[in-house]
Amino acid sequence: MTQAPFQPGDRAVEASQASASSWQAKAQLFDYRQAANPVRPGLTEPIRYHQWSPELHQSGPTAVIPLDLSAELGCSGPATSPALAAHFLRIQAGEGLKAAANATSSLFYVLQGAGQLQWAARALHWGAGDLFVLPAGEAPLLQAEHTSVLYWVHDGPLLSHLGVEATQARFEPAHYPAAWLQQELDQLLADPTAARSNRLSLLLANSDLPQSRTVTHTLWAMLGLVPPGAVQPPHRHQSVALDLIIDCDPGCYTLVGTELDASGAIANARRIDWQAGGAFITPPGHWHAHVNSSNRLARLLPIQDAGLHTYLRSLDICFAGGIHSDS
Repeated sequence: MTQAPFQPGDRAVEASQASASSWQAKAQLFDYRQAANPVRPGLTEPIRYHQWSPELHQSGPTAVIPLDLSAELGCSGPATSPALAAHFLRIQAGEGLKAAANATSSLFYVLQGAGQLQWAARALHWGAGDLFVLPAGEAPLLQAEHTSVLYWVHDGPLLSHLGVEATQARFEPAHYPAAWLQQELDQLLADPTAARSNRLSLLLANSDLPQSRTVTHTLWAMLGLVPPGAVQPPHRHQSVALDLIIDCDPGCYTLVGTELDASGAIANARRIDWQAGGAFITPPGHWHAHVNSSNRLARLLPIQDAGLHTYLRSLDICFAGGIHSDS
């Protein structure tokens, strides 16, 4: 049998077919009913409750201590949520530590100690109760005058997921001194109308971000108070909350759950007991209410990716019983 002579166009056809095959190599189709909600165990793992003890940072050498849930989340780590990474920084007196991350936003809260920050040819003296935020740039150097513990949250996991590098500062760095925060909290406590609000707290903001009123363009932070005997009504939102307990006595806790009962309380609530200097995570969309059954004021610092959600218009904050955020 005589084979047909090779035509010059045949090679182009073969190349086109091979190219089409390579374009389709990764293409898939799913029945909508099987793939519309992939957040479930074994696929996209749901964010679960987790708690970290203050014992993590109460002793030991100078170190970065990540609160890493990346294995449970199925993402590259360290990561505490899909978008955020939280850490404790323990720095021995007279030593220094670089907080290096590919991140657009880094937030630091000083739990104890005092020292100096060196960043981009700028310096800042920090002490217990101070909070400061830094944009993308060189890794900050934290040098401790006294043995210190800081809480550090950044948005590196979000950038890792997107496959991008942080190259542009989107806001100016900002410092919230402890004395200023305390002054504002005292005024809030003295305001008789504050008792009617869902939360007794200060939202930290940056004047570079007037639309979101958030501490950075991705991060949201709130310095909150729970007075003795207070039971704060439940609320929920689609951002993940990384809660740092600054100060409390036994008897302070958070109730969390996915549903409300007919009275507006959280149904089948799980109780998360607070520990001063400890941290826990509140999953997105879960109702949560803070309770202080002790005889002393408690303080907490929730940090969320709500700056990003506010920009996306997806925060969806809801309050039980028809209570509004400004009431």
